[in-house]
Amino acid sequence: MAKIGIFGGSGFYTLFEDKKEVSGKTKHGYPSSPVTIGKISAKDVAFMPRHEVEHTIPPHKVPYKANVSAFKDLGVERIIAPCAAGSLQADVKPGDFVICDQLVDRTWGRDDTFFHGPEVAHVSFAEPYCPEMRKVAIECCEKMRISYHPKGTAVVINGPRFSTKAESRWFSGQGWEVINMTQYPEAVLAREMEMCYLGIALITDYDAGLEGSPKVKPVTAAEVGKIFAANNEKVKKLIAEIVKNLPEKRGCKCGEAMKNARI
Repeated sequence: MAKIGIFGGSGFYTLFEDKKEVSGKTKHGYPSSPVTIGKISAKDVAFMPRHEVEHTIPPHKVPYKANVSAFKDLGVERIIAPCAAGSLQADVKPGDFVICDQLVDRTWGRDDTFFHGPEVAHVSFAEPYCPEMRKVAIECCEKMRISYHPKGTAVVINGPRFSTKAESRWFSGQGWEVINMTQYPEAVLAREMEMCYLGIALITDYDAGLEGSPKVKPVTAAEVGKIFAANNEKVKKLIAEIVKNLPEKRGCKCGEAMKNARI
């Protein structure tokens, strides 16, 4: 059993002092990968690479419901979800972290609810990210003197392609800061399971090149990988610090999300 879960890339395995693997099918199918459970600051933590260990699952094919269910079955109450992301604003630079506070869904065709009937529920999603976890993450960034932004809206696109310049201009014009392919439906499924969810965006690029900035080139997969690899250790240290500083008991309302949602 583990109360904290992490979705991320295979490089996060080194977070653990000791580890064991848990595999199996959930009632929503097989997750992306077996869950690895280890300890951080004497706390049991579950880890799963959402794209599979060898990164064989594209964002629109990630079995989000099975992944969240696998964590729920293990007793996870809080999810830390680091992700590579593009910047939509000039002041949000590659290498920066963004502690997301809002989300815009621009995906399609993804199974994004556990309630397809006959049980019907309408979960509140006004605040998609756990405020308690965000507060801890911000405090940890300050303590570690990490270049970060205490809030930011993540627009989630379907992928696997990157945006056109026209799309990127549209998203930037709305004032949104971050663009990503996996925060949705991960976040809302966690809410339906009454689990806290923290989105940490590691900025790897400027989305499709900033308008009027010819030196900023459109994003490429190679550049994303390069920046993410360069900051991987920093991400792991931040996550470890967050885990260490999370209070034992939750003080937020995420655990009561479905209290008045069912009809």
